[in-house]
Amino acid sequence: MEESDKMLLVRNYNLWSQVNEEEYKALNVVDNYKEARQGQFIYFEAFHYNMVHFIKQGYIRLGYLDEQGNQVTKEILKKGDIFGQIILEKNDLHGEFAQAIKSDVSFCSFTVDNFNNLLRKRPDMAIRYSKLVGLRLKRFENRLINILQNDVKTRLVNFFAQMLHDQPGGDNLPASSMRIPNVLTHEEIANLIGASRQSVTTLMNELKEEGILDYNRKEIRLLKAKTP
Repeated sequence: MEESDKMLLVRNYNLWSQVNEEEYKALNVVDNYKEARQGQFIYFEAFHYNMVHFIKQGYIRLGYLDEQGNQVTKEILKKGDIFGQIILEKNDLHGEFAQAIKSDVSFCSFTVDNFNNLLRKRPDMAIRYSKLVGLRLKRFENRLINILQNDVKTRLVNFFAQMLHDQPGGDNLPASSMRIPNVLTHEEIANLIGASRQSVTTLMNELKEEGILDYNRKEIRLLKAKTP
């Protein structure tokens, strides 16, 4: 892919829309324009990581290994999200891994130092970045509150409602159009709402019988749930 094409792809997103050619080159994005196959790890058990990644297409699973060596999902990221060393310090990621799921993923990568240099020159971009990270933290906070305050069935419905809310135009969709890409396994959903895989499977079937949702391998439709 030509450099101009890569730059155009990045500029399609609000965070990068005003980056000029010189600033773009300073990030060294061209040399770090990457694609990952489904199932491929971008990093695994990362410590003292010094890179930031921006997702242009696809889904990324963030997780860690528990004491038994099992992979535990802690977050699912999508197009437009940032992952890696998002606090922009060369600190410990506590063994986090990042993996492409469901399909191939395209993303760009740059070092913390290069990104910090750009943000120092562009306070407007620094503000946009802080808002992007703030929304990410807000999603995590909403998920934590959901786990602490609700029973498993309510957690599951709220989780899907939040996924809908995060979709482009999700706040304004009519009930008949409330569709979410079915990108998660029941085990991954269970990790994210603090439940067991068996409970998620049972409750999804129950919600389907109650007419609250319908689903297949490609998508989940919310029929009655309201967005947060």
